[in-house]
Amino acid sequence: MKKTFKLDHPKIKVPRVVDSVKHDIRKFLKKERKKPLPSDAIYWGFDCKFGQSEEAAAEVHLSSLMKHIDELVENNIMTLYVEITPKAITAGEK
Repeated sequence: MKKTFKLDHPKIKVPRVVDSVKHDIRKFLKKERKKPLPSDAIYWGFDCKFGQSEEAAAEVHLSSLMKHIDELVENNIMTLYVEITPKAITAGEK
């Protein structure tokens, strides 16, 4: 998932748009976790990048992604870039 979200909308308030963005992210993660694992894998892991734009995106941990979204919204930044790449984790990578 590589997506840039715009939070300013003429009719929808920002908190509602932020909820929609978080829902899209959770829906993507749920869909990816349902996919069958390769034979040598234990579980699905995710590499995440997050920032104001694709160029400014930095790697973040999946568990802190929602917190980073809230921080940018508090700073009145109305554009978010999220990149989530699934990867199969094997026993040696734990």
